[in-house]
Amino acid sequence: MNASKPSASPDPAALGSPAPSRPILLSGNEAIARGAREAGVRVAAGYPGTPSTEILESLVRMDPGRQVYVEWSTNEKVGLDVALGAAMGGARALCAMKHVGLNVAADTFMTAAYTGVRAGLVVVSADDPGIHSSQNEQDNRVFARFAGVPMLEPADSQEARDFTVEAFQLSERFDVPVLIRTTTRVSHARGVVAPGTIQVAPVLGFERAPAKFVMLPAHARPRHRALLQRLEAMEHEVELSPLNRIEWRERAVGVVTSGIAYHYVREVFPEASVLKLGWSHPLPRELVRELAAGVGRLLVVEELEPFLEEQVRALGLAVEGKTHFSRAGELAPESVRRGFERAGCLTATESASRSLGQTLTRPPVMCPGCPHVAPFLALRALGAVVAGDIGCYTLAATEPLTAMDSTVAMGSSIGMAIGLARSGGAPGPVVAAIGDSTFLHAGLPALADAAYNGTRMTVLILDNATTAMTGGQAHPAAGVTIRGDAASVVDLPELCRVLGASSVRVVDPYDMAATHLALEQAAAAPGVSVVITNRPCVEAPVKVRDHPFHVVAERCTACQACMNLGCPSITWSEGWHEGRRKVQIDIPTCTGCTVCAQVCPTEAMVPVPGWSRKR
Repeated sequence: MNASKPSASPDPAALGSPAPSRPILLSGNEAIARGAREAGVRVAAGYPGTPSTEILESLVRMDPGRQVYVEWSTNEKVGLDVALGAAMGGARALCAMKHVGLNVAADTFMTAAYTGVRAGLVVVSADDPGIHSSQNEQDNRVFARFAGVPMLEPADSQEARDFTVEAFQLSERFDVPVLIRTTTRVSHARGVVAPGTIQVAPVLGFERAPAKFVMLPAHARPRHRALLQRLEAMEHEVELSPLNRIEWRERAVGVVTSGIAYHYVREVFPEASVLKLGWSHPLPRELVRELAAGVGRLLVVEELEPFLEEQVRALGLAVEGKTHFSRAGELAPESVRRGFERAGCLTATESASRSLGQTLTRPPVMCPGCPHVAPFLALRALGAVVAGDIGCYTLAATEPLTAMDSTVAMGSSIGMAIGLARSGGAPGPVVAAIGDSTFLHAGLPALADAAYNGTRMTVLILDNATTAMTGGQAHPAAGVTIRGDAASVVDLPELCRVLGASSVRVVDPYDMAATHLALEQAAAAPGVSVVITNRPCVEAPVKVRDHPFHVVAERCTACQACMNLGCPSITWSEGWHEGRRKVQIDIPTCTGCTVCAQVCPTEAMVPVPGWSRKR
């Protein structure tokens, strides 16, 4: 849900080198992009979402000659449709998304396992154990078993590069999409990668094959049987794959593990024998049996669901796992050590971190000058019931705004608002709040539904001309592509009218009076009313900075009205008035949005005199 930008990027020249070069430092996401480039990928598509965003951005940087077509798609399903179509046309294709994005793409993903791919198709699911920036921590390994496709799990940047190259080969060898599953720590951690040669994969060309690609029931039935036959063939090959290996050490304890958990096990329990799974679905059953036969106790260390543990137990083997290792949250070396201690495999030790005391954390707030603040202040004043969506504006649910009542999934706000309005139980006007990128991603069908069925409600589209939450990526209403090329711009007001909105208002969110009036009138209007705010994101893609403000201390009465904005640039000062703290503005971070000046009853907040920003 939130941005998580990587640190300094590697040398673009090294990334784009057509020949093997010296080892380079890459994040897991960059390494996947490098592997795709080396494998001769021709088409790449996806939707930005932490922790996957940098895959496509890195691929663009690696391809200054534009040999690869790369796009930000309107949503993940469209992205996978694009990639599957490219593979059907004979070109190697990649589709990247975060874990919840695979839910959106699941319709295509499940059937693509039936159709097969012709040219290699690799789907990357970047999972988020620990919920660093998401609405859940679902374990997408189950999608591989659900669809019946092979799944690779790199444990570090080198494997991310290597496994991506291998994934394209597996995809073509078995005529099936391959799922690469990473996690936040693999996606964003940096490691040394030995790059290979960039290949130019031939375009195989399109061949008409209705029985393979047209999934009528009569065609789908034999394609399902073909999928099961491919899965059986994969079960034989996975036993011999070098991506899986047993590392024999002491025989008292054997550990089955994959992904980043492998490094945690090696760090805290180096004496244990380990079955390290890189190709983790289908499960290499004979390798598991071999490890189990050679050790005294068998444990599984994995994040989230007991995906591997249940399959090992189904083999009739005595195995331990989630009894000792948590099913919720991400693992870390310390938690893995504690799990082995609970299992009696390691002697309990006093963790060094336990003596450091507690650290106070600062809750997340909207950026200084964020254009989303004023609309939510207005909604709170109107007593609106607000169905929210996925975006930075989700922070409106927290103090001090406390103006959002639900957030579930991309595009769900409008549909949920329909239900709230129809329930008859809402104590105030019903409003759906949704960002411009999210509206285009999944909000259009719900707005059409609301208009078609004559539901009385308001839709607030917070248009800041970018996909701000993941770092400022483009979308169809931003007027630019992922490569920075000019593009056609979706007219959001006209689009809403075409979908059936009874009224559409566009308002400057920095004008608090106009914003309040627009929302008040929209809430009172019959049918579906739409209010669109129209200020750009203050941070991305270009920082917005205007004349900053400061506080005239003598005028400040410590009423603290400005503190209700939650602006990080407004802080407490050393001054007091009638037992309450006065405020001050941090001038370097102030954007000059003027909202604080509009709410100040004593006009204590004024432009900094004689100011000029050095550029």
